[in-house]
Amino acid sequence: MAATTLTSNQASGVLTVDLAAIQANWKLLASLSNPAETGAVVKSNAYGLGITQVAQSLWEIGARRFYVAQIDEGLELRQILPNAGIVVLSPTLPEGLKAATAAELVVTLNNEEALGYWKEAINPPKANLHFDTGITRLGFDDTSIDGMWRDLSSEEQSKVEEFSSHLACADEPSHHMNKIQLDRFEKATSGIPSAMRRSLANSSGIFMGGSFLQNSVRPGMALYGLNPTPDRLNPMQRVVTLNVRILQIRRLTRQESVGYGATAIAKAGSVIATLGAGYADGLTRSLSGVGNVFICNEPAPIIGRVSMDLIAVDVSHIPERLLDKTTYAEIIGEKQSADELATSAGTIGYEILTSIGRRYARNYEGAI
Repeated sequence: MAATTLTSNQASGVLTVDLAAIQANWKLLASLSNPAETGAVVKSNAYGLGITQVAQSLWEIGARRFYVAQIDEGLELRQILPNAGIVVLSPTLPEGLKAATAAELVVTLNNEEALGYWKEAINPPKANLHFDTGITRLGFDDTSIDGMWRDLSSEEQSKVEEFSSHLACADEPSHHMNKIQLDRFEKATSGIPSAMRRSLANSSGIFMGGSFLQNSVRPGMALYGLNPTPDRLNPMQRVVTLNVRILQIRRLTRQESVGYGATAIAKAGSVIATLGAGYADGLTRSLSGVGNVFICNEPAPIIGRVSMDLIAVDVSHIPERLLDKTTYAEIIGEKQSADELATSAGTIGYEILTSIGRRYARNYEGAI
């Protein structure tokens, strides 16, 4: 087979996001959480998939409370959803409180410094009081919450909308930390009025049910098709399809090294396809020599190192008559989920989605 190169001004890959699948996933999570309120985590540009399209599709089917990481994300989302409840999860510095109040954002108070800034503000925004129950990241000590609540003035208490913590091991339902964290959460909030919003469960926590649901849940990864129950079949619908253009197909007339560093050797007669995506597009370098793409529904192993813009795959086993008619390789889709690609890369599906590059053409299907 002679080398064939496709020259085009089109994007080298196409990312398709199924908004109807995101809606179906939210509906499933809401049904499992009922009667608890079901929110939606849309931080990091809705896990890399597009906050405008994703947030609008979730609002359309009934999601009313949204969670972002940073205040700039909250301000962007307020322009998209004027009437939504929006919670900023990371600490907000003093200069951000005024903007948060103006945009009617809920800020998260998760340390003494943030609490002090908030109490000193002339017109503080609504607040989420976040405490740590065992993940040891941001958050007040769980044993301090009851006293802290009682120390707030009645006016300050009226500004607190939510009490929250975060599970460390919800994707392992039998892990002893889940019970420890639930017990700490319930003890910490035992003196809080029962009508207050209490949020503990993430995507995986929803599937543990019972008291983990409290009266509010905040799913993230499951909305986007990642598996919240890794010990079982994925109950969520697939959201993402990523196809990358085949730029060149080359039959080797002699043994050759492939890629930077000459870390891989292809024997004479091998057929190597070069794809137009690399680590700048979210195909992490750790996939070098271990990952697969799918061409003509067949696995094609990545050979050599993943570079910034390109990867090489071995297609020697795929008939030429099929390759001649094929333009794209599937990276994520029916044959390989984001979770499966992540396993090959030695990471998790979250990283795969949030690392998806900006150079792909994006198609949104379904809800909008």
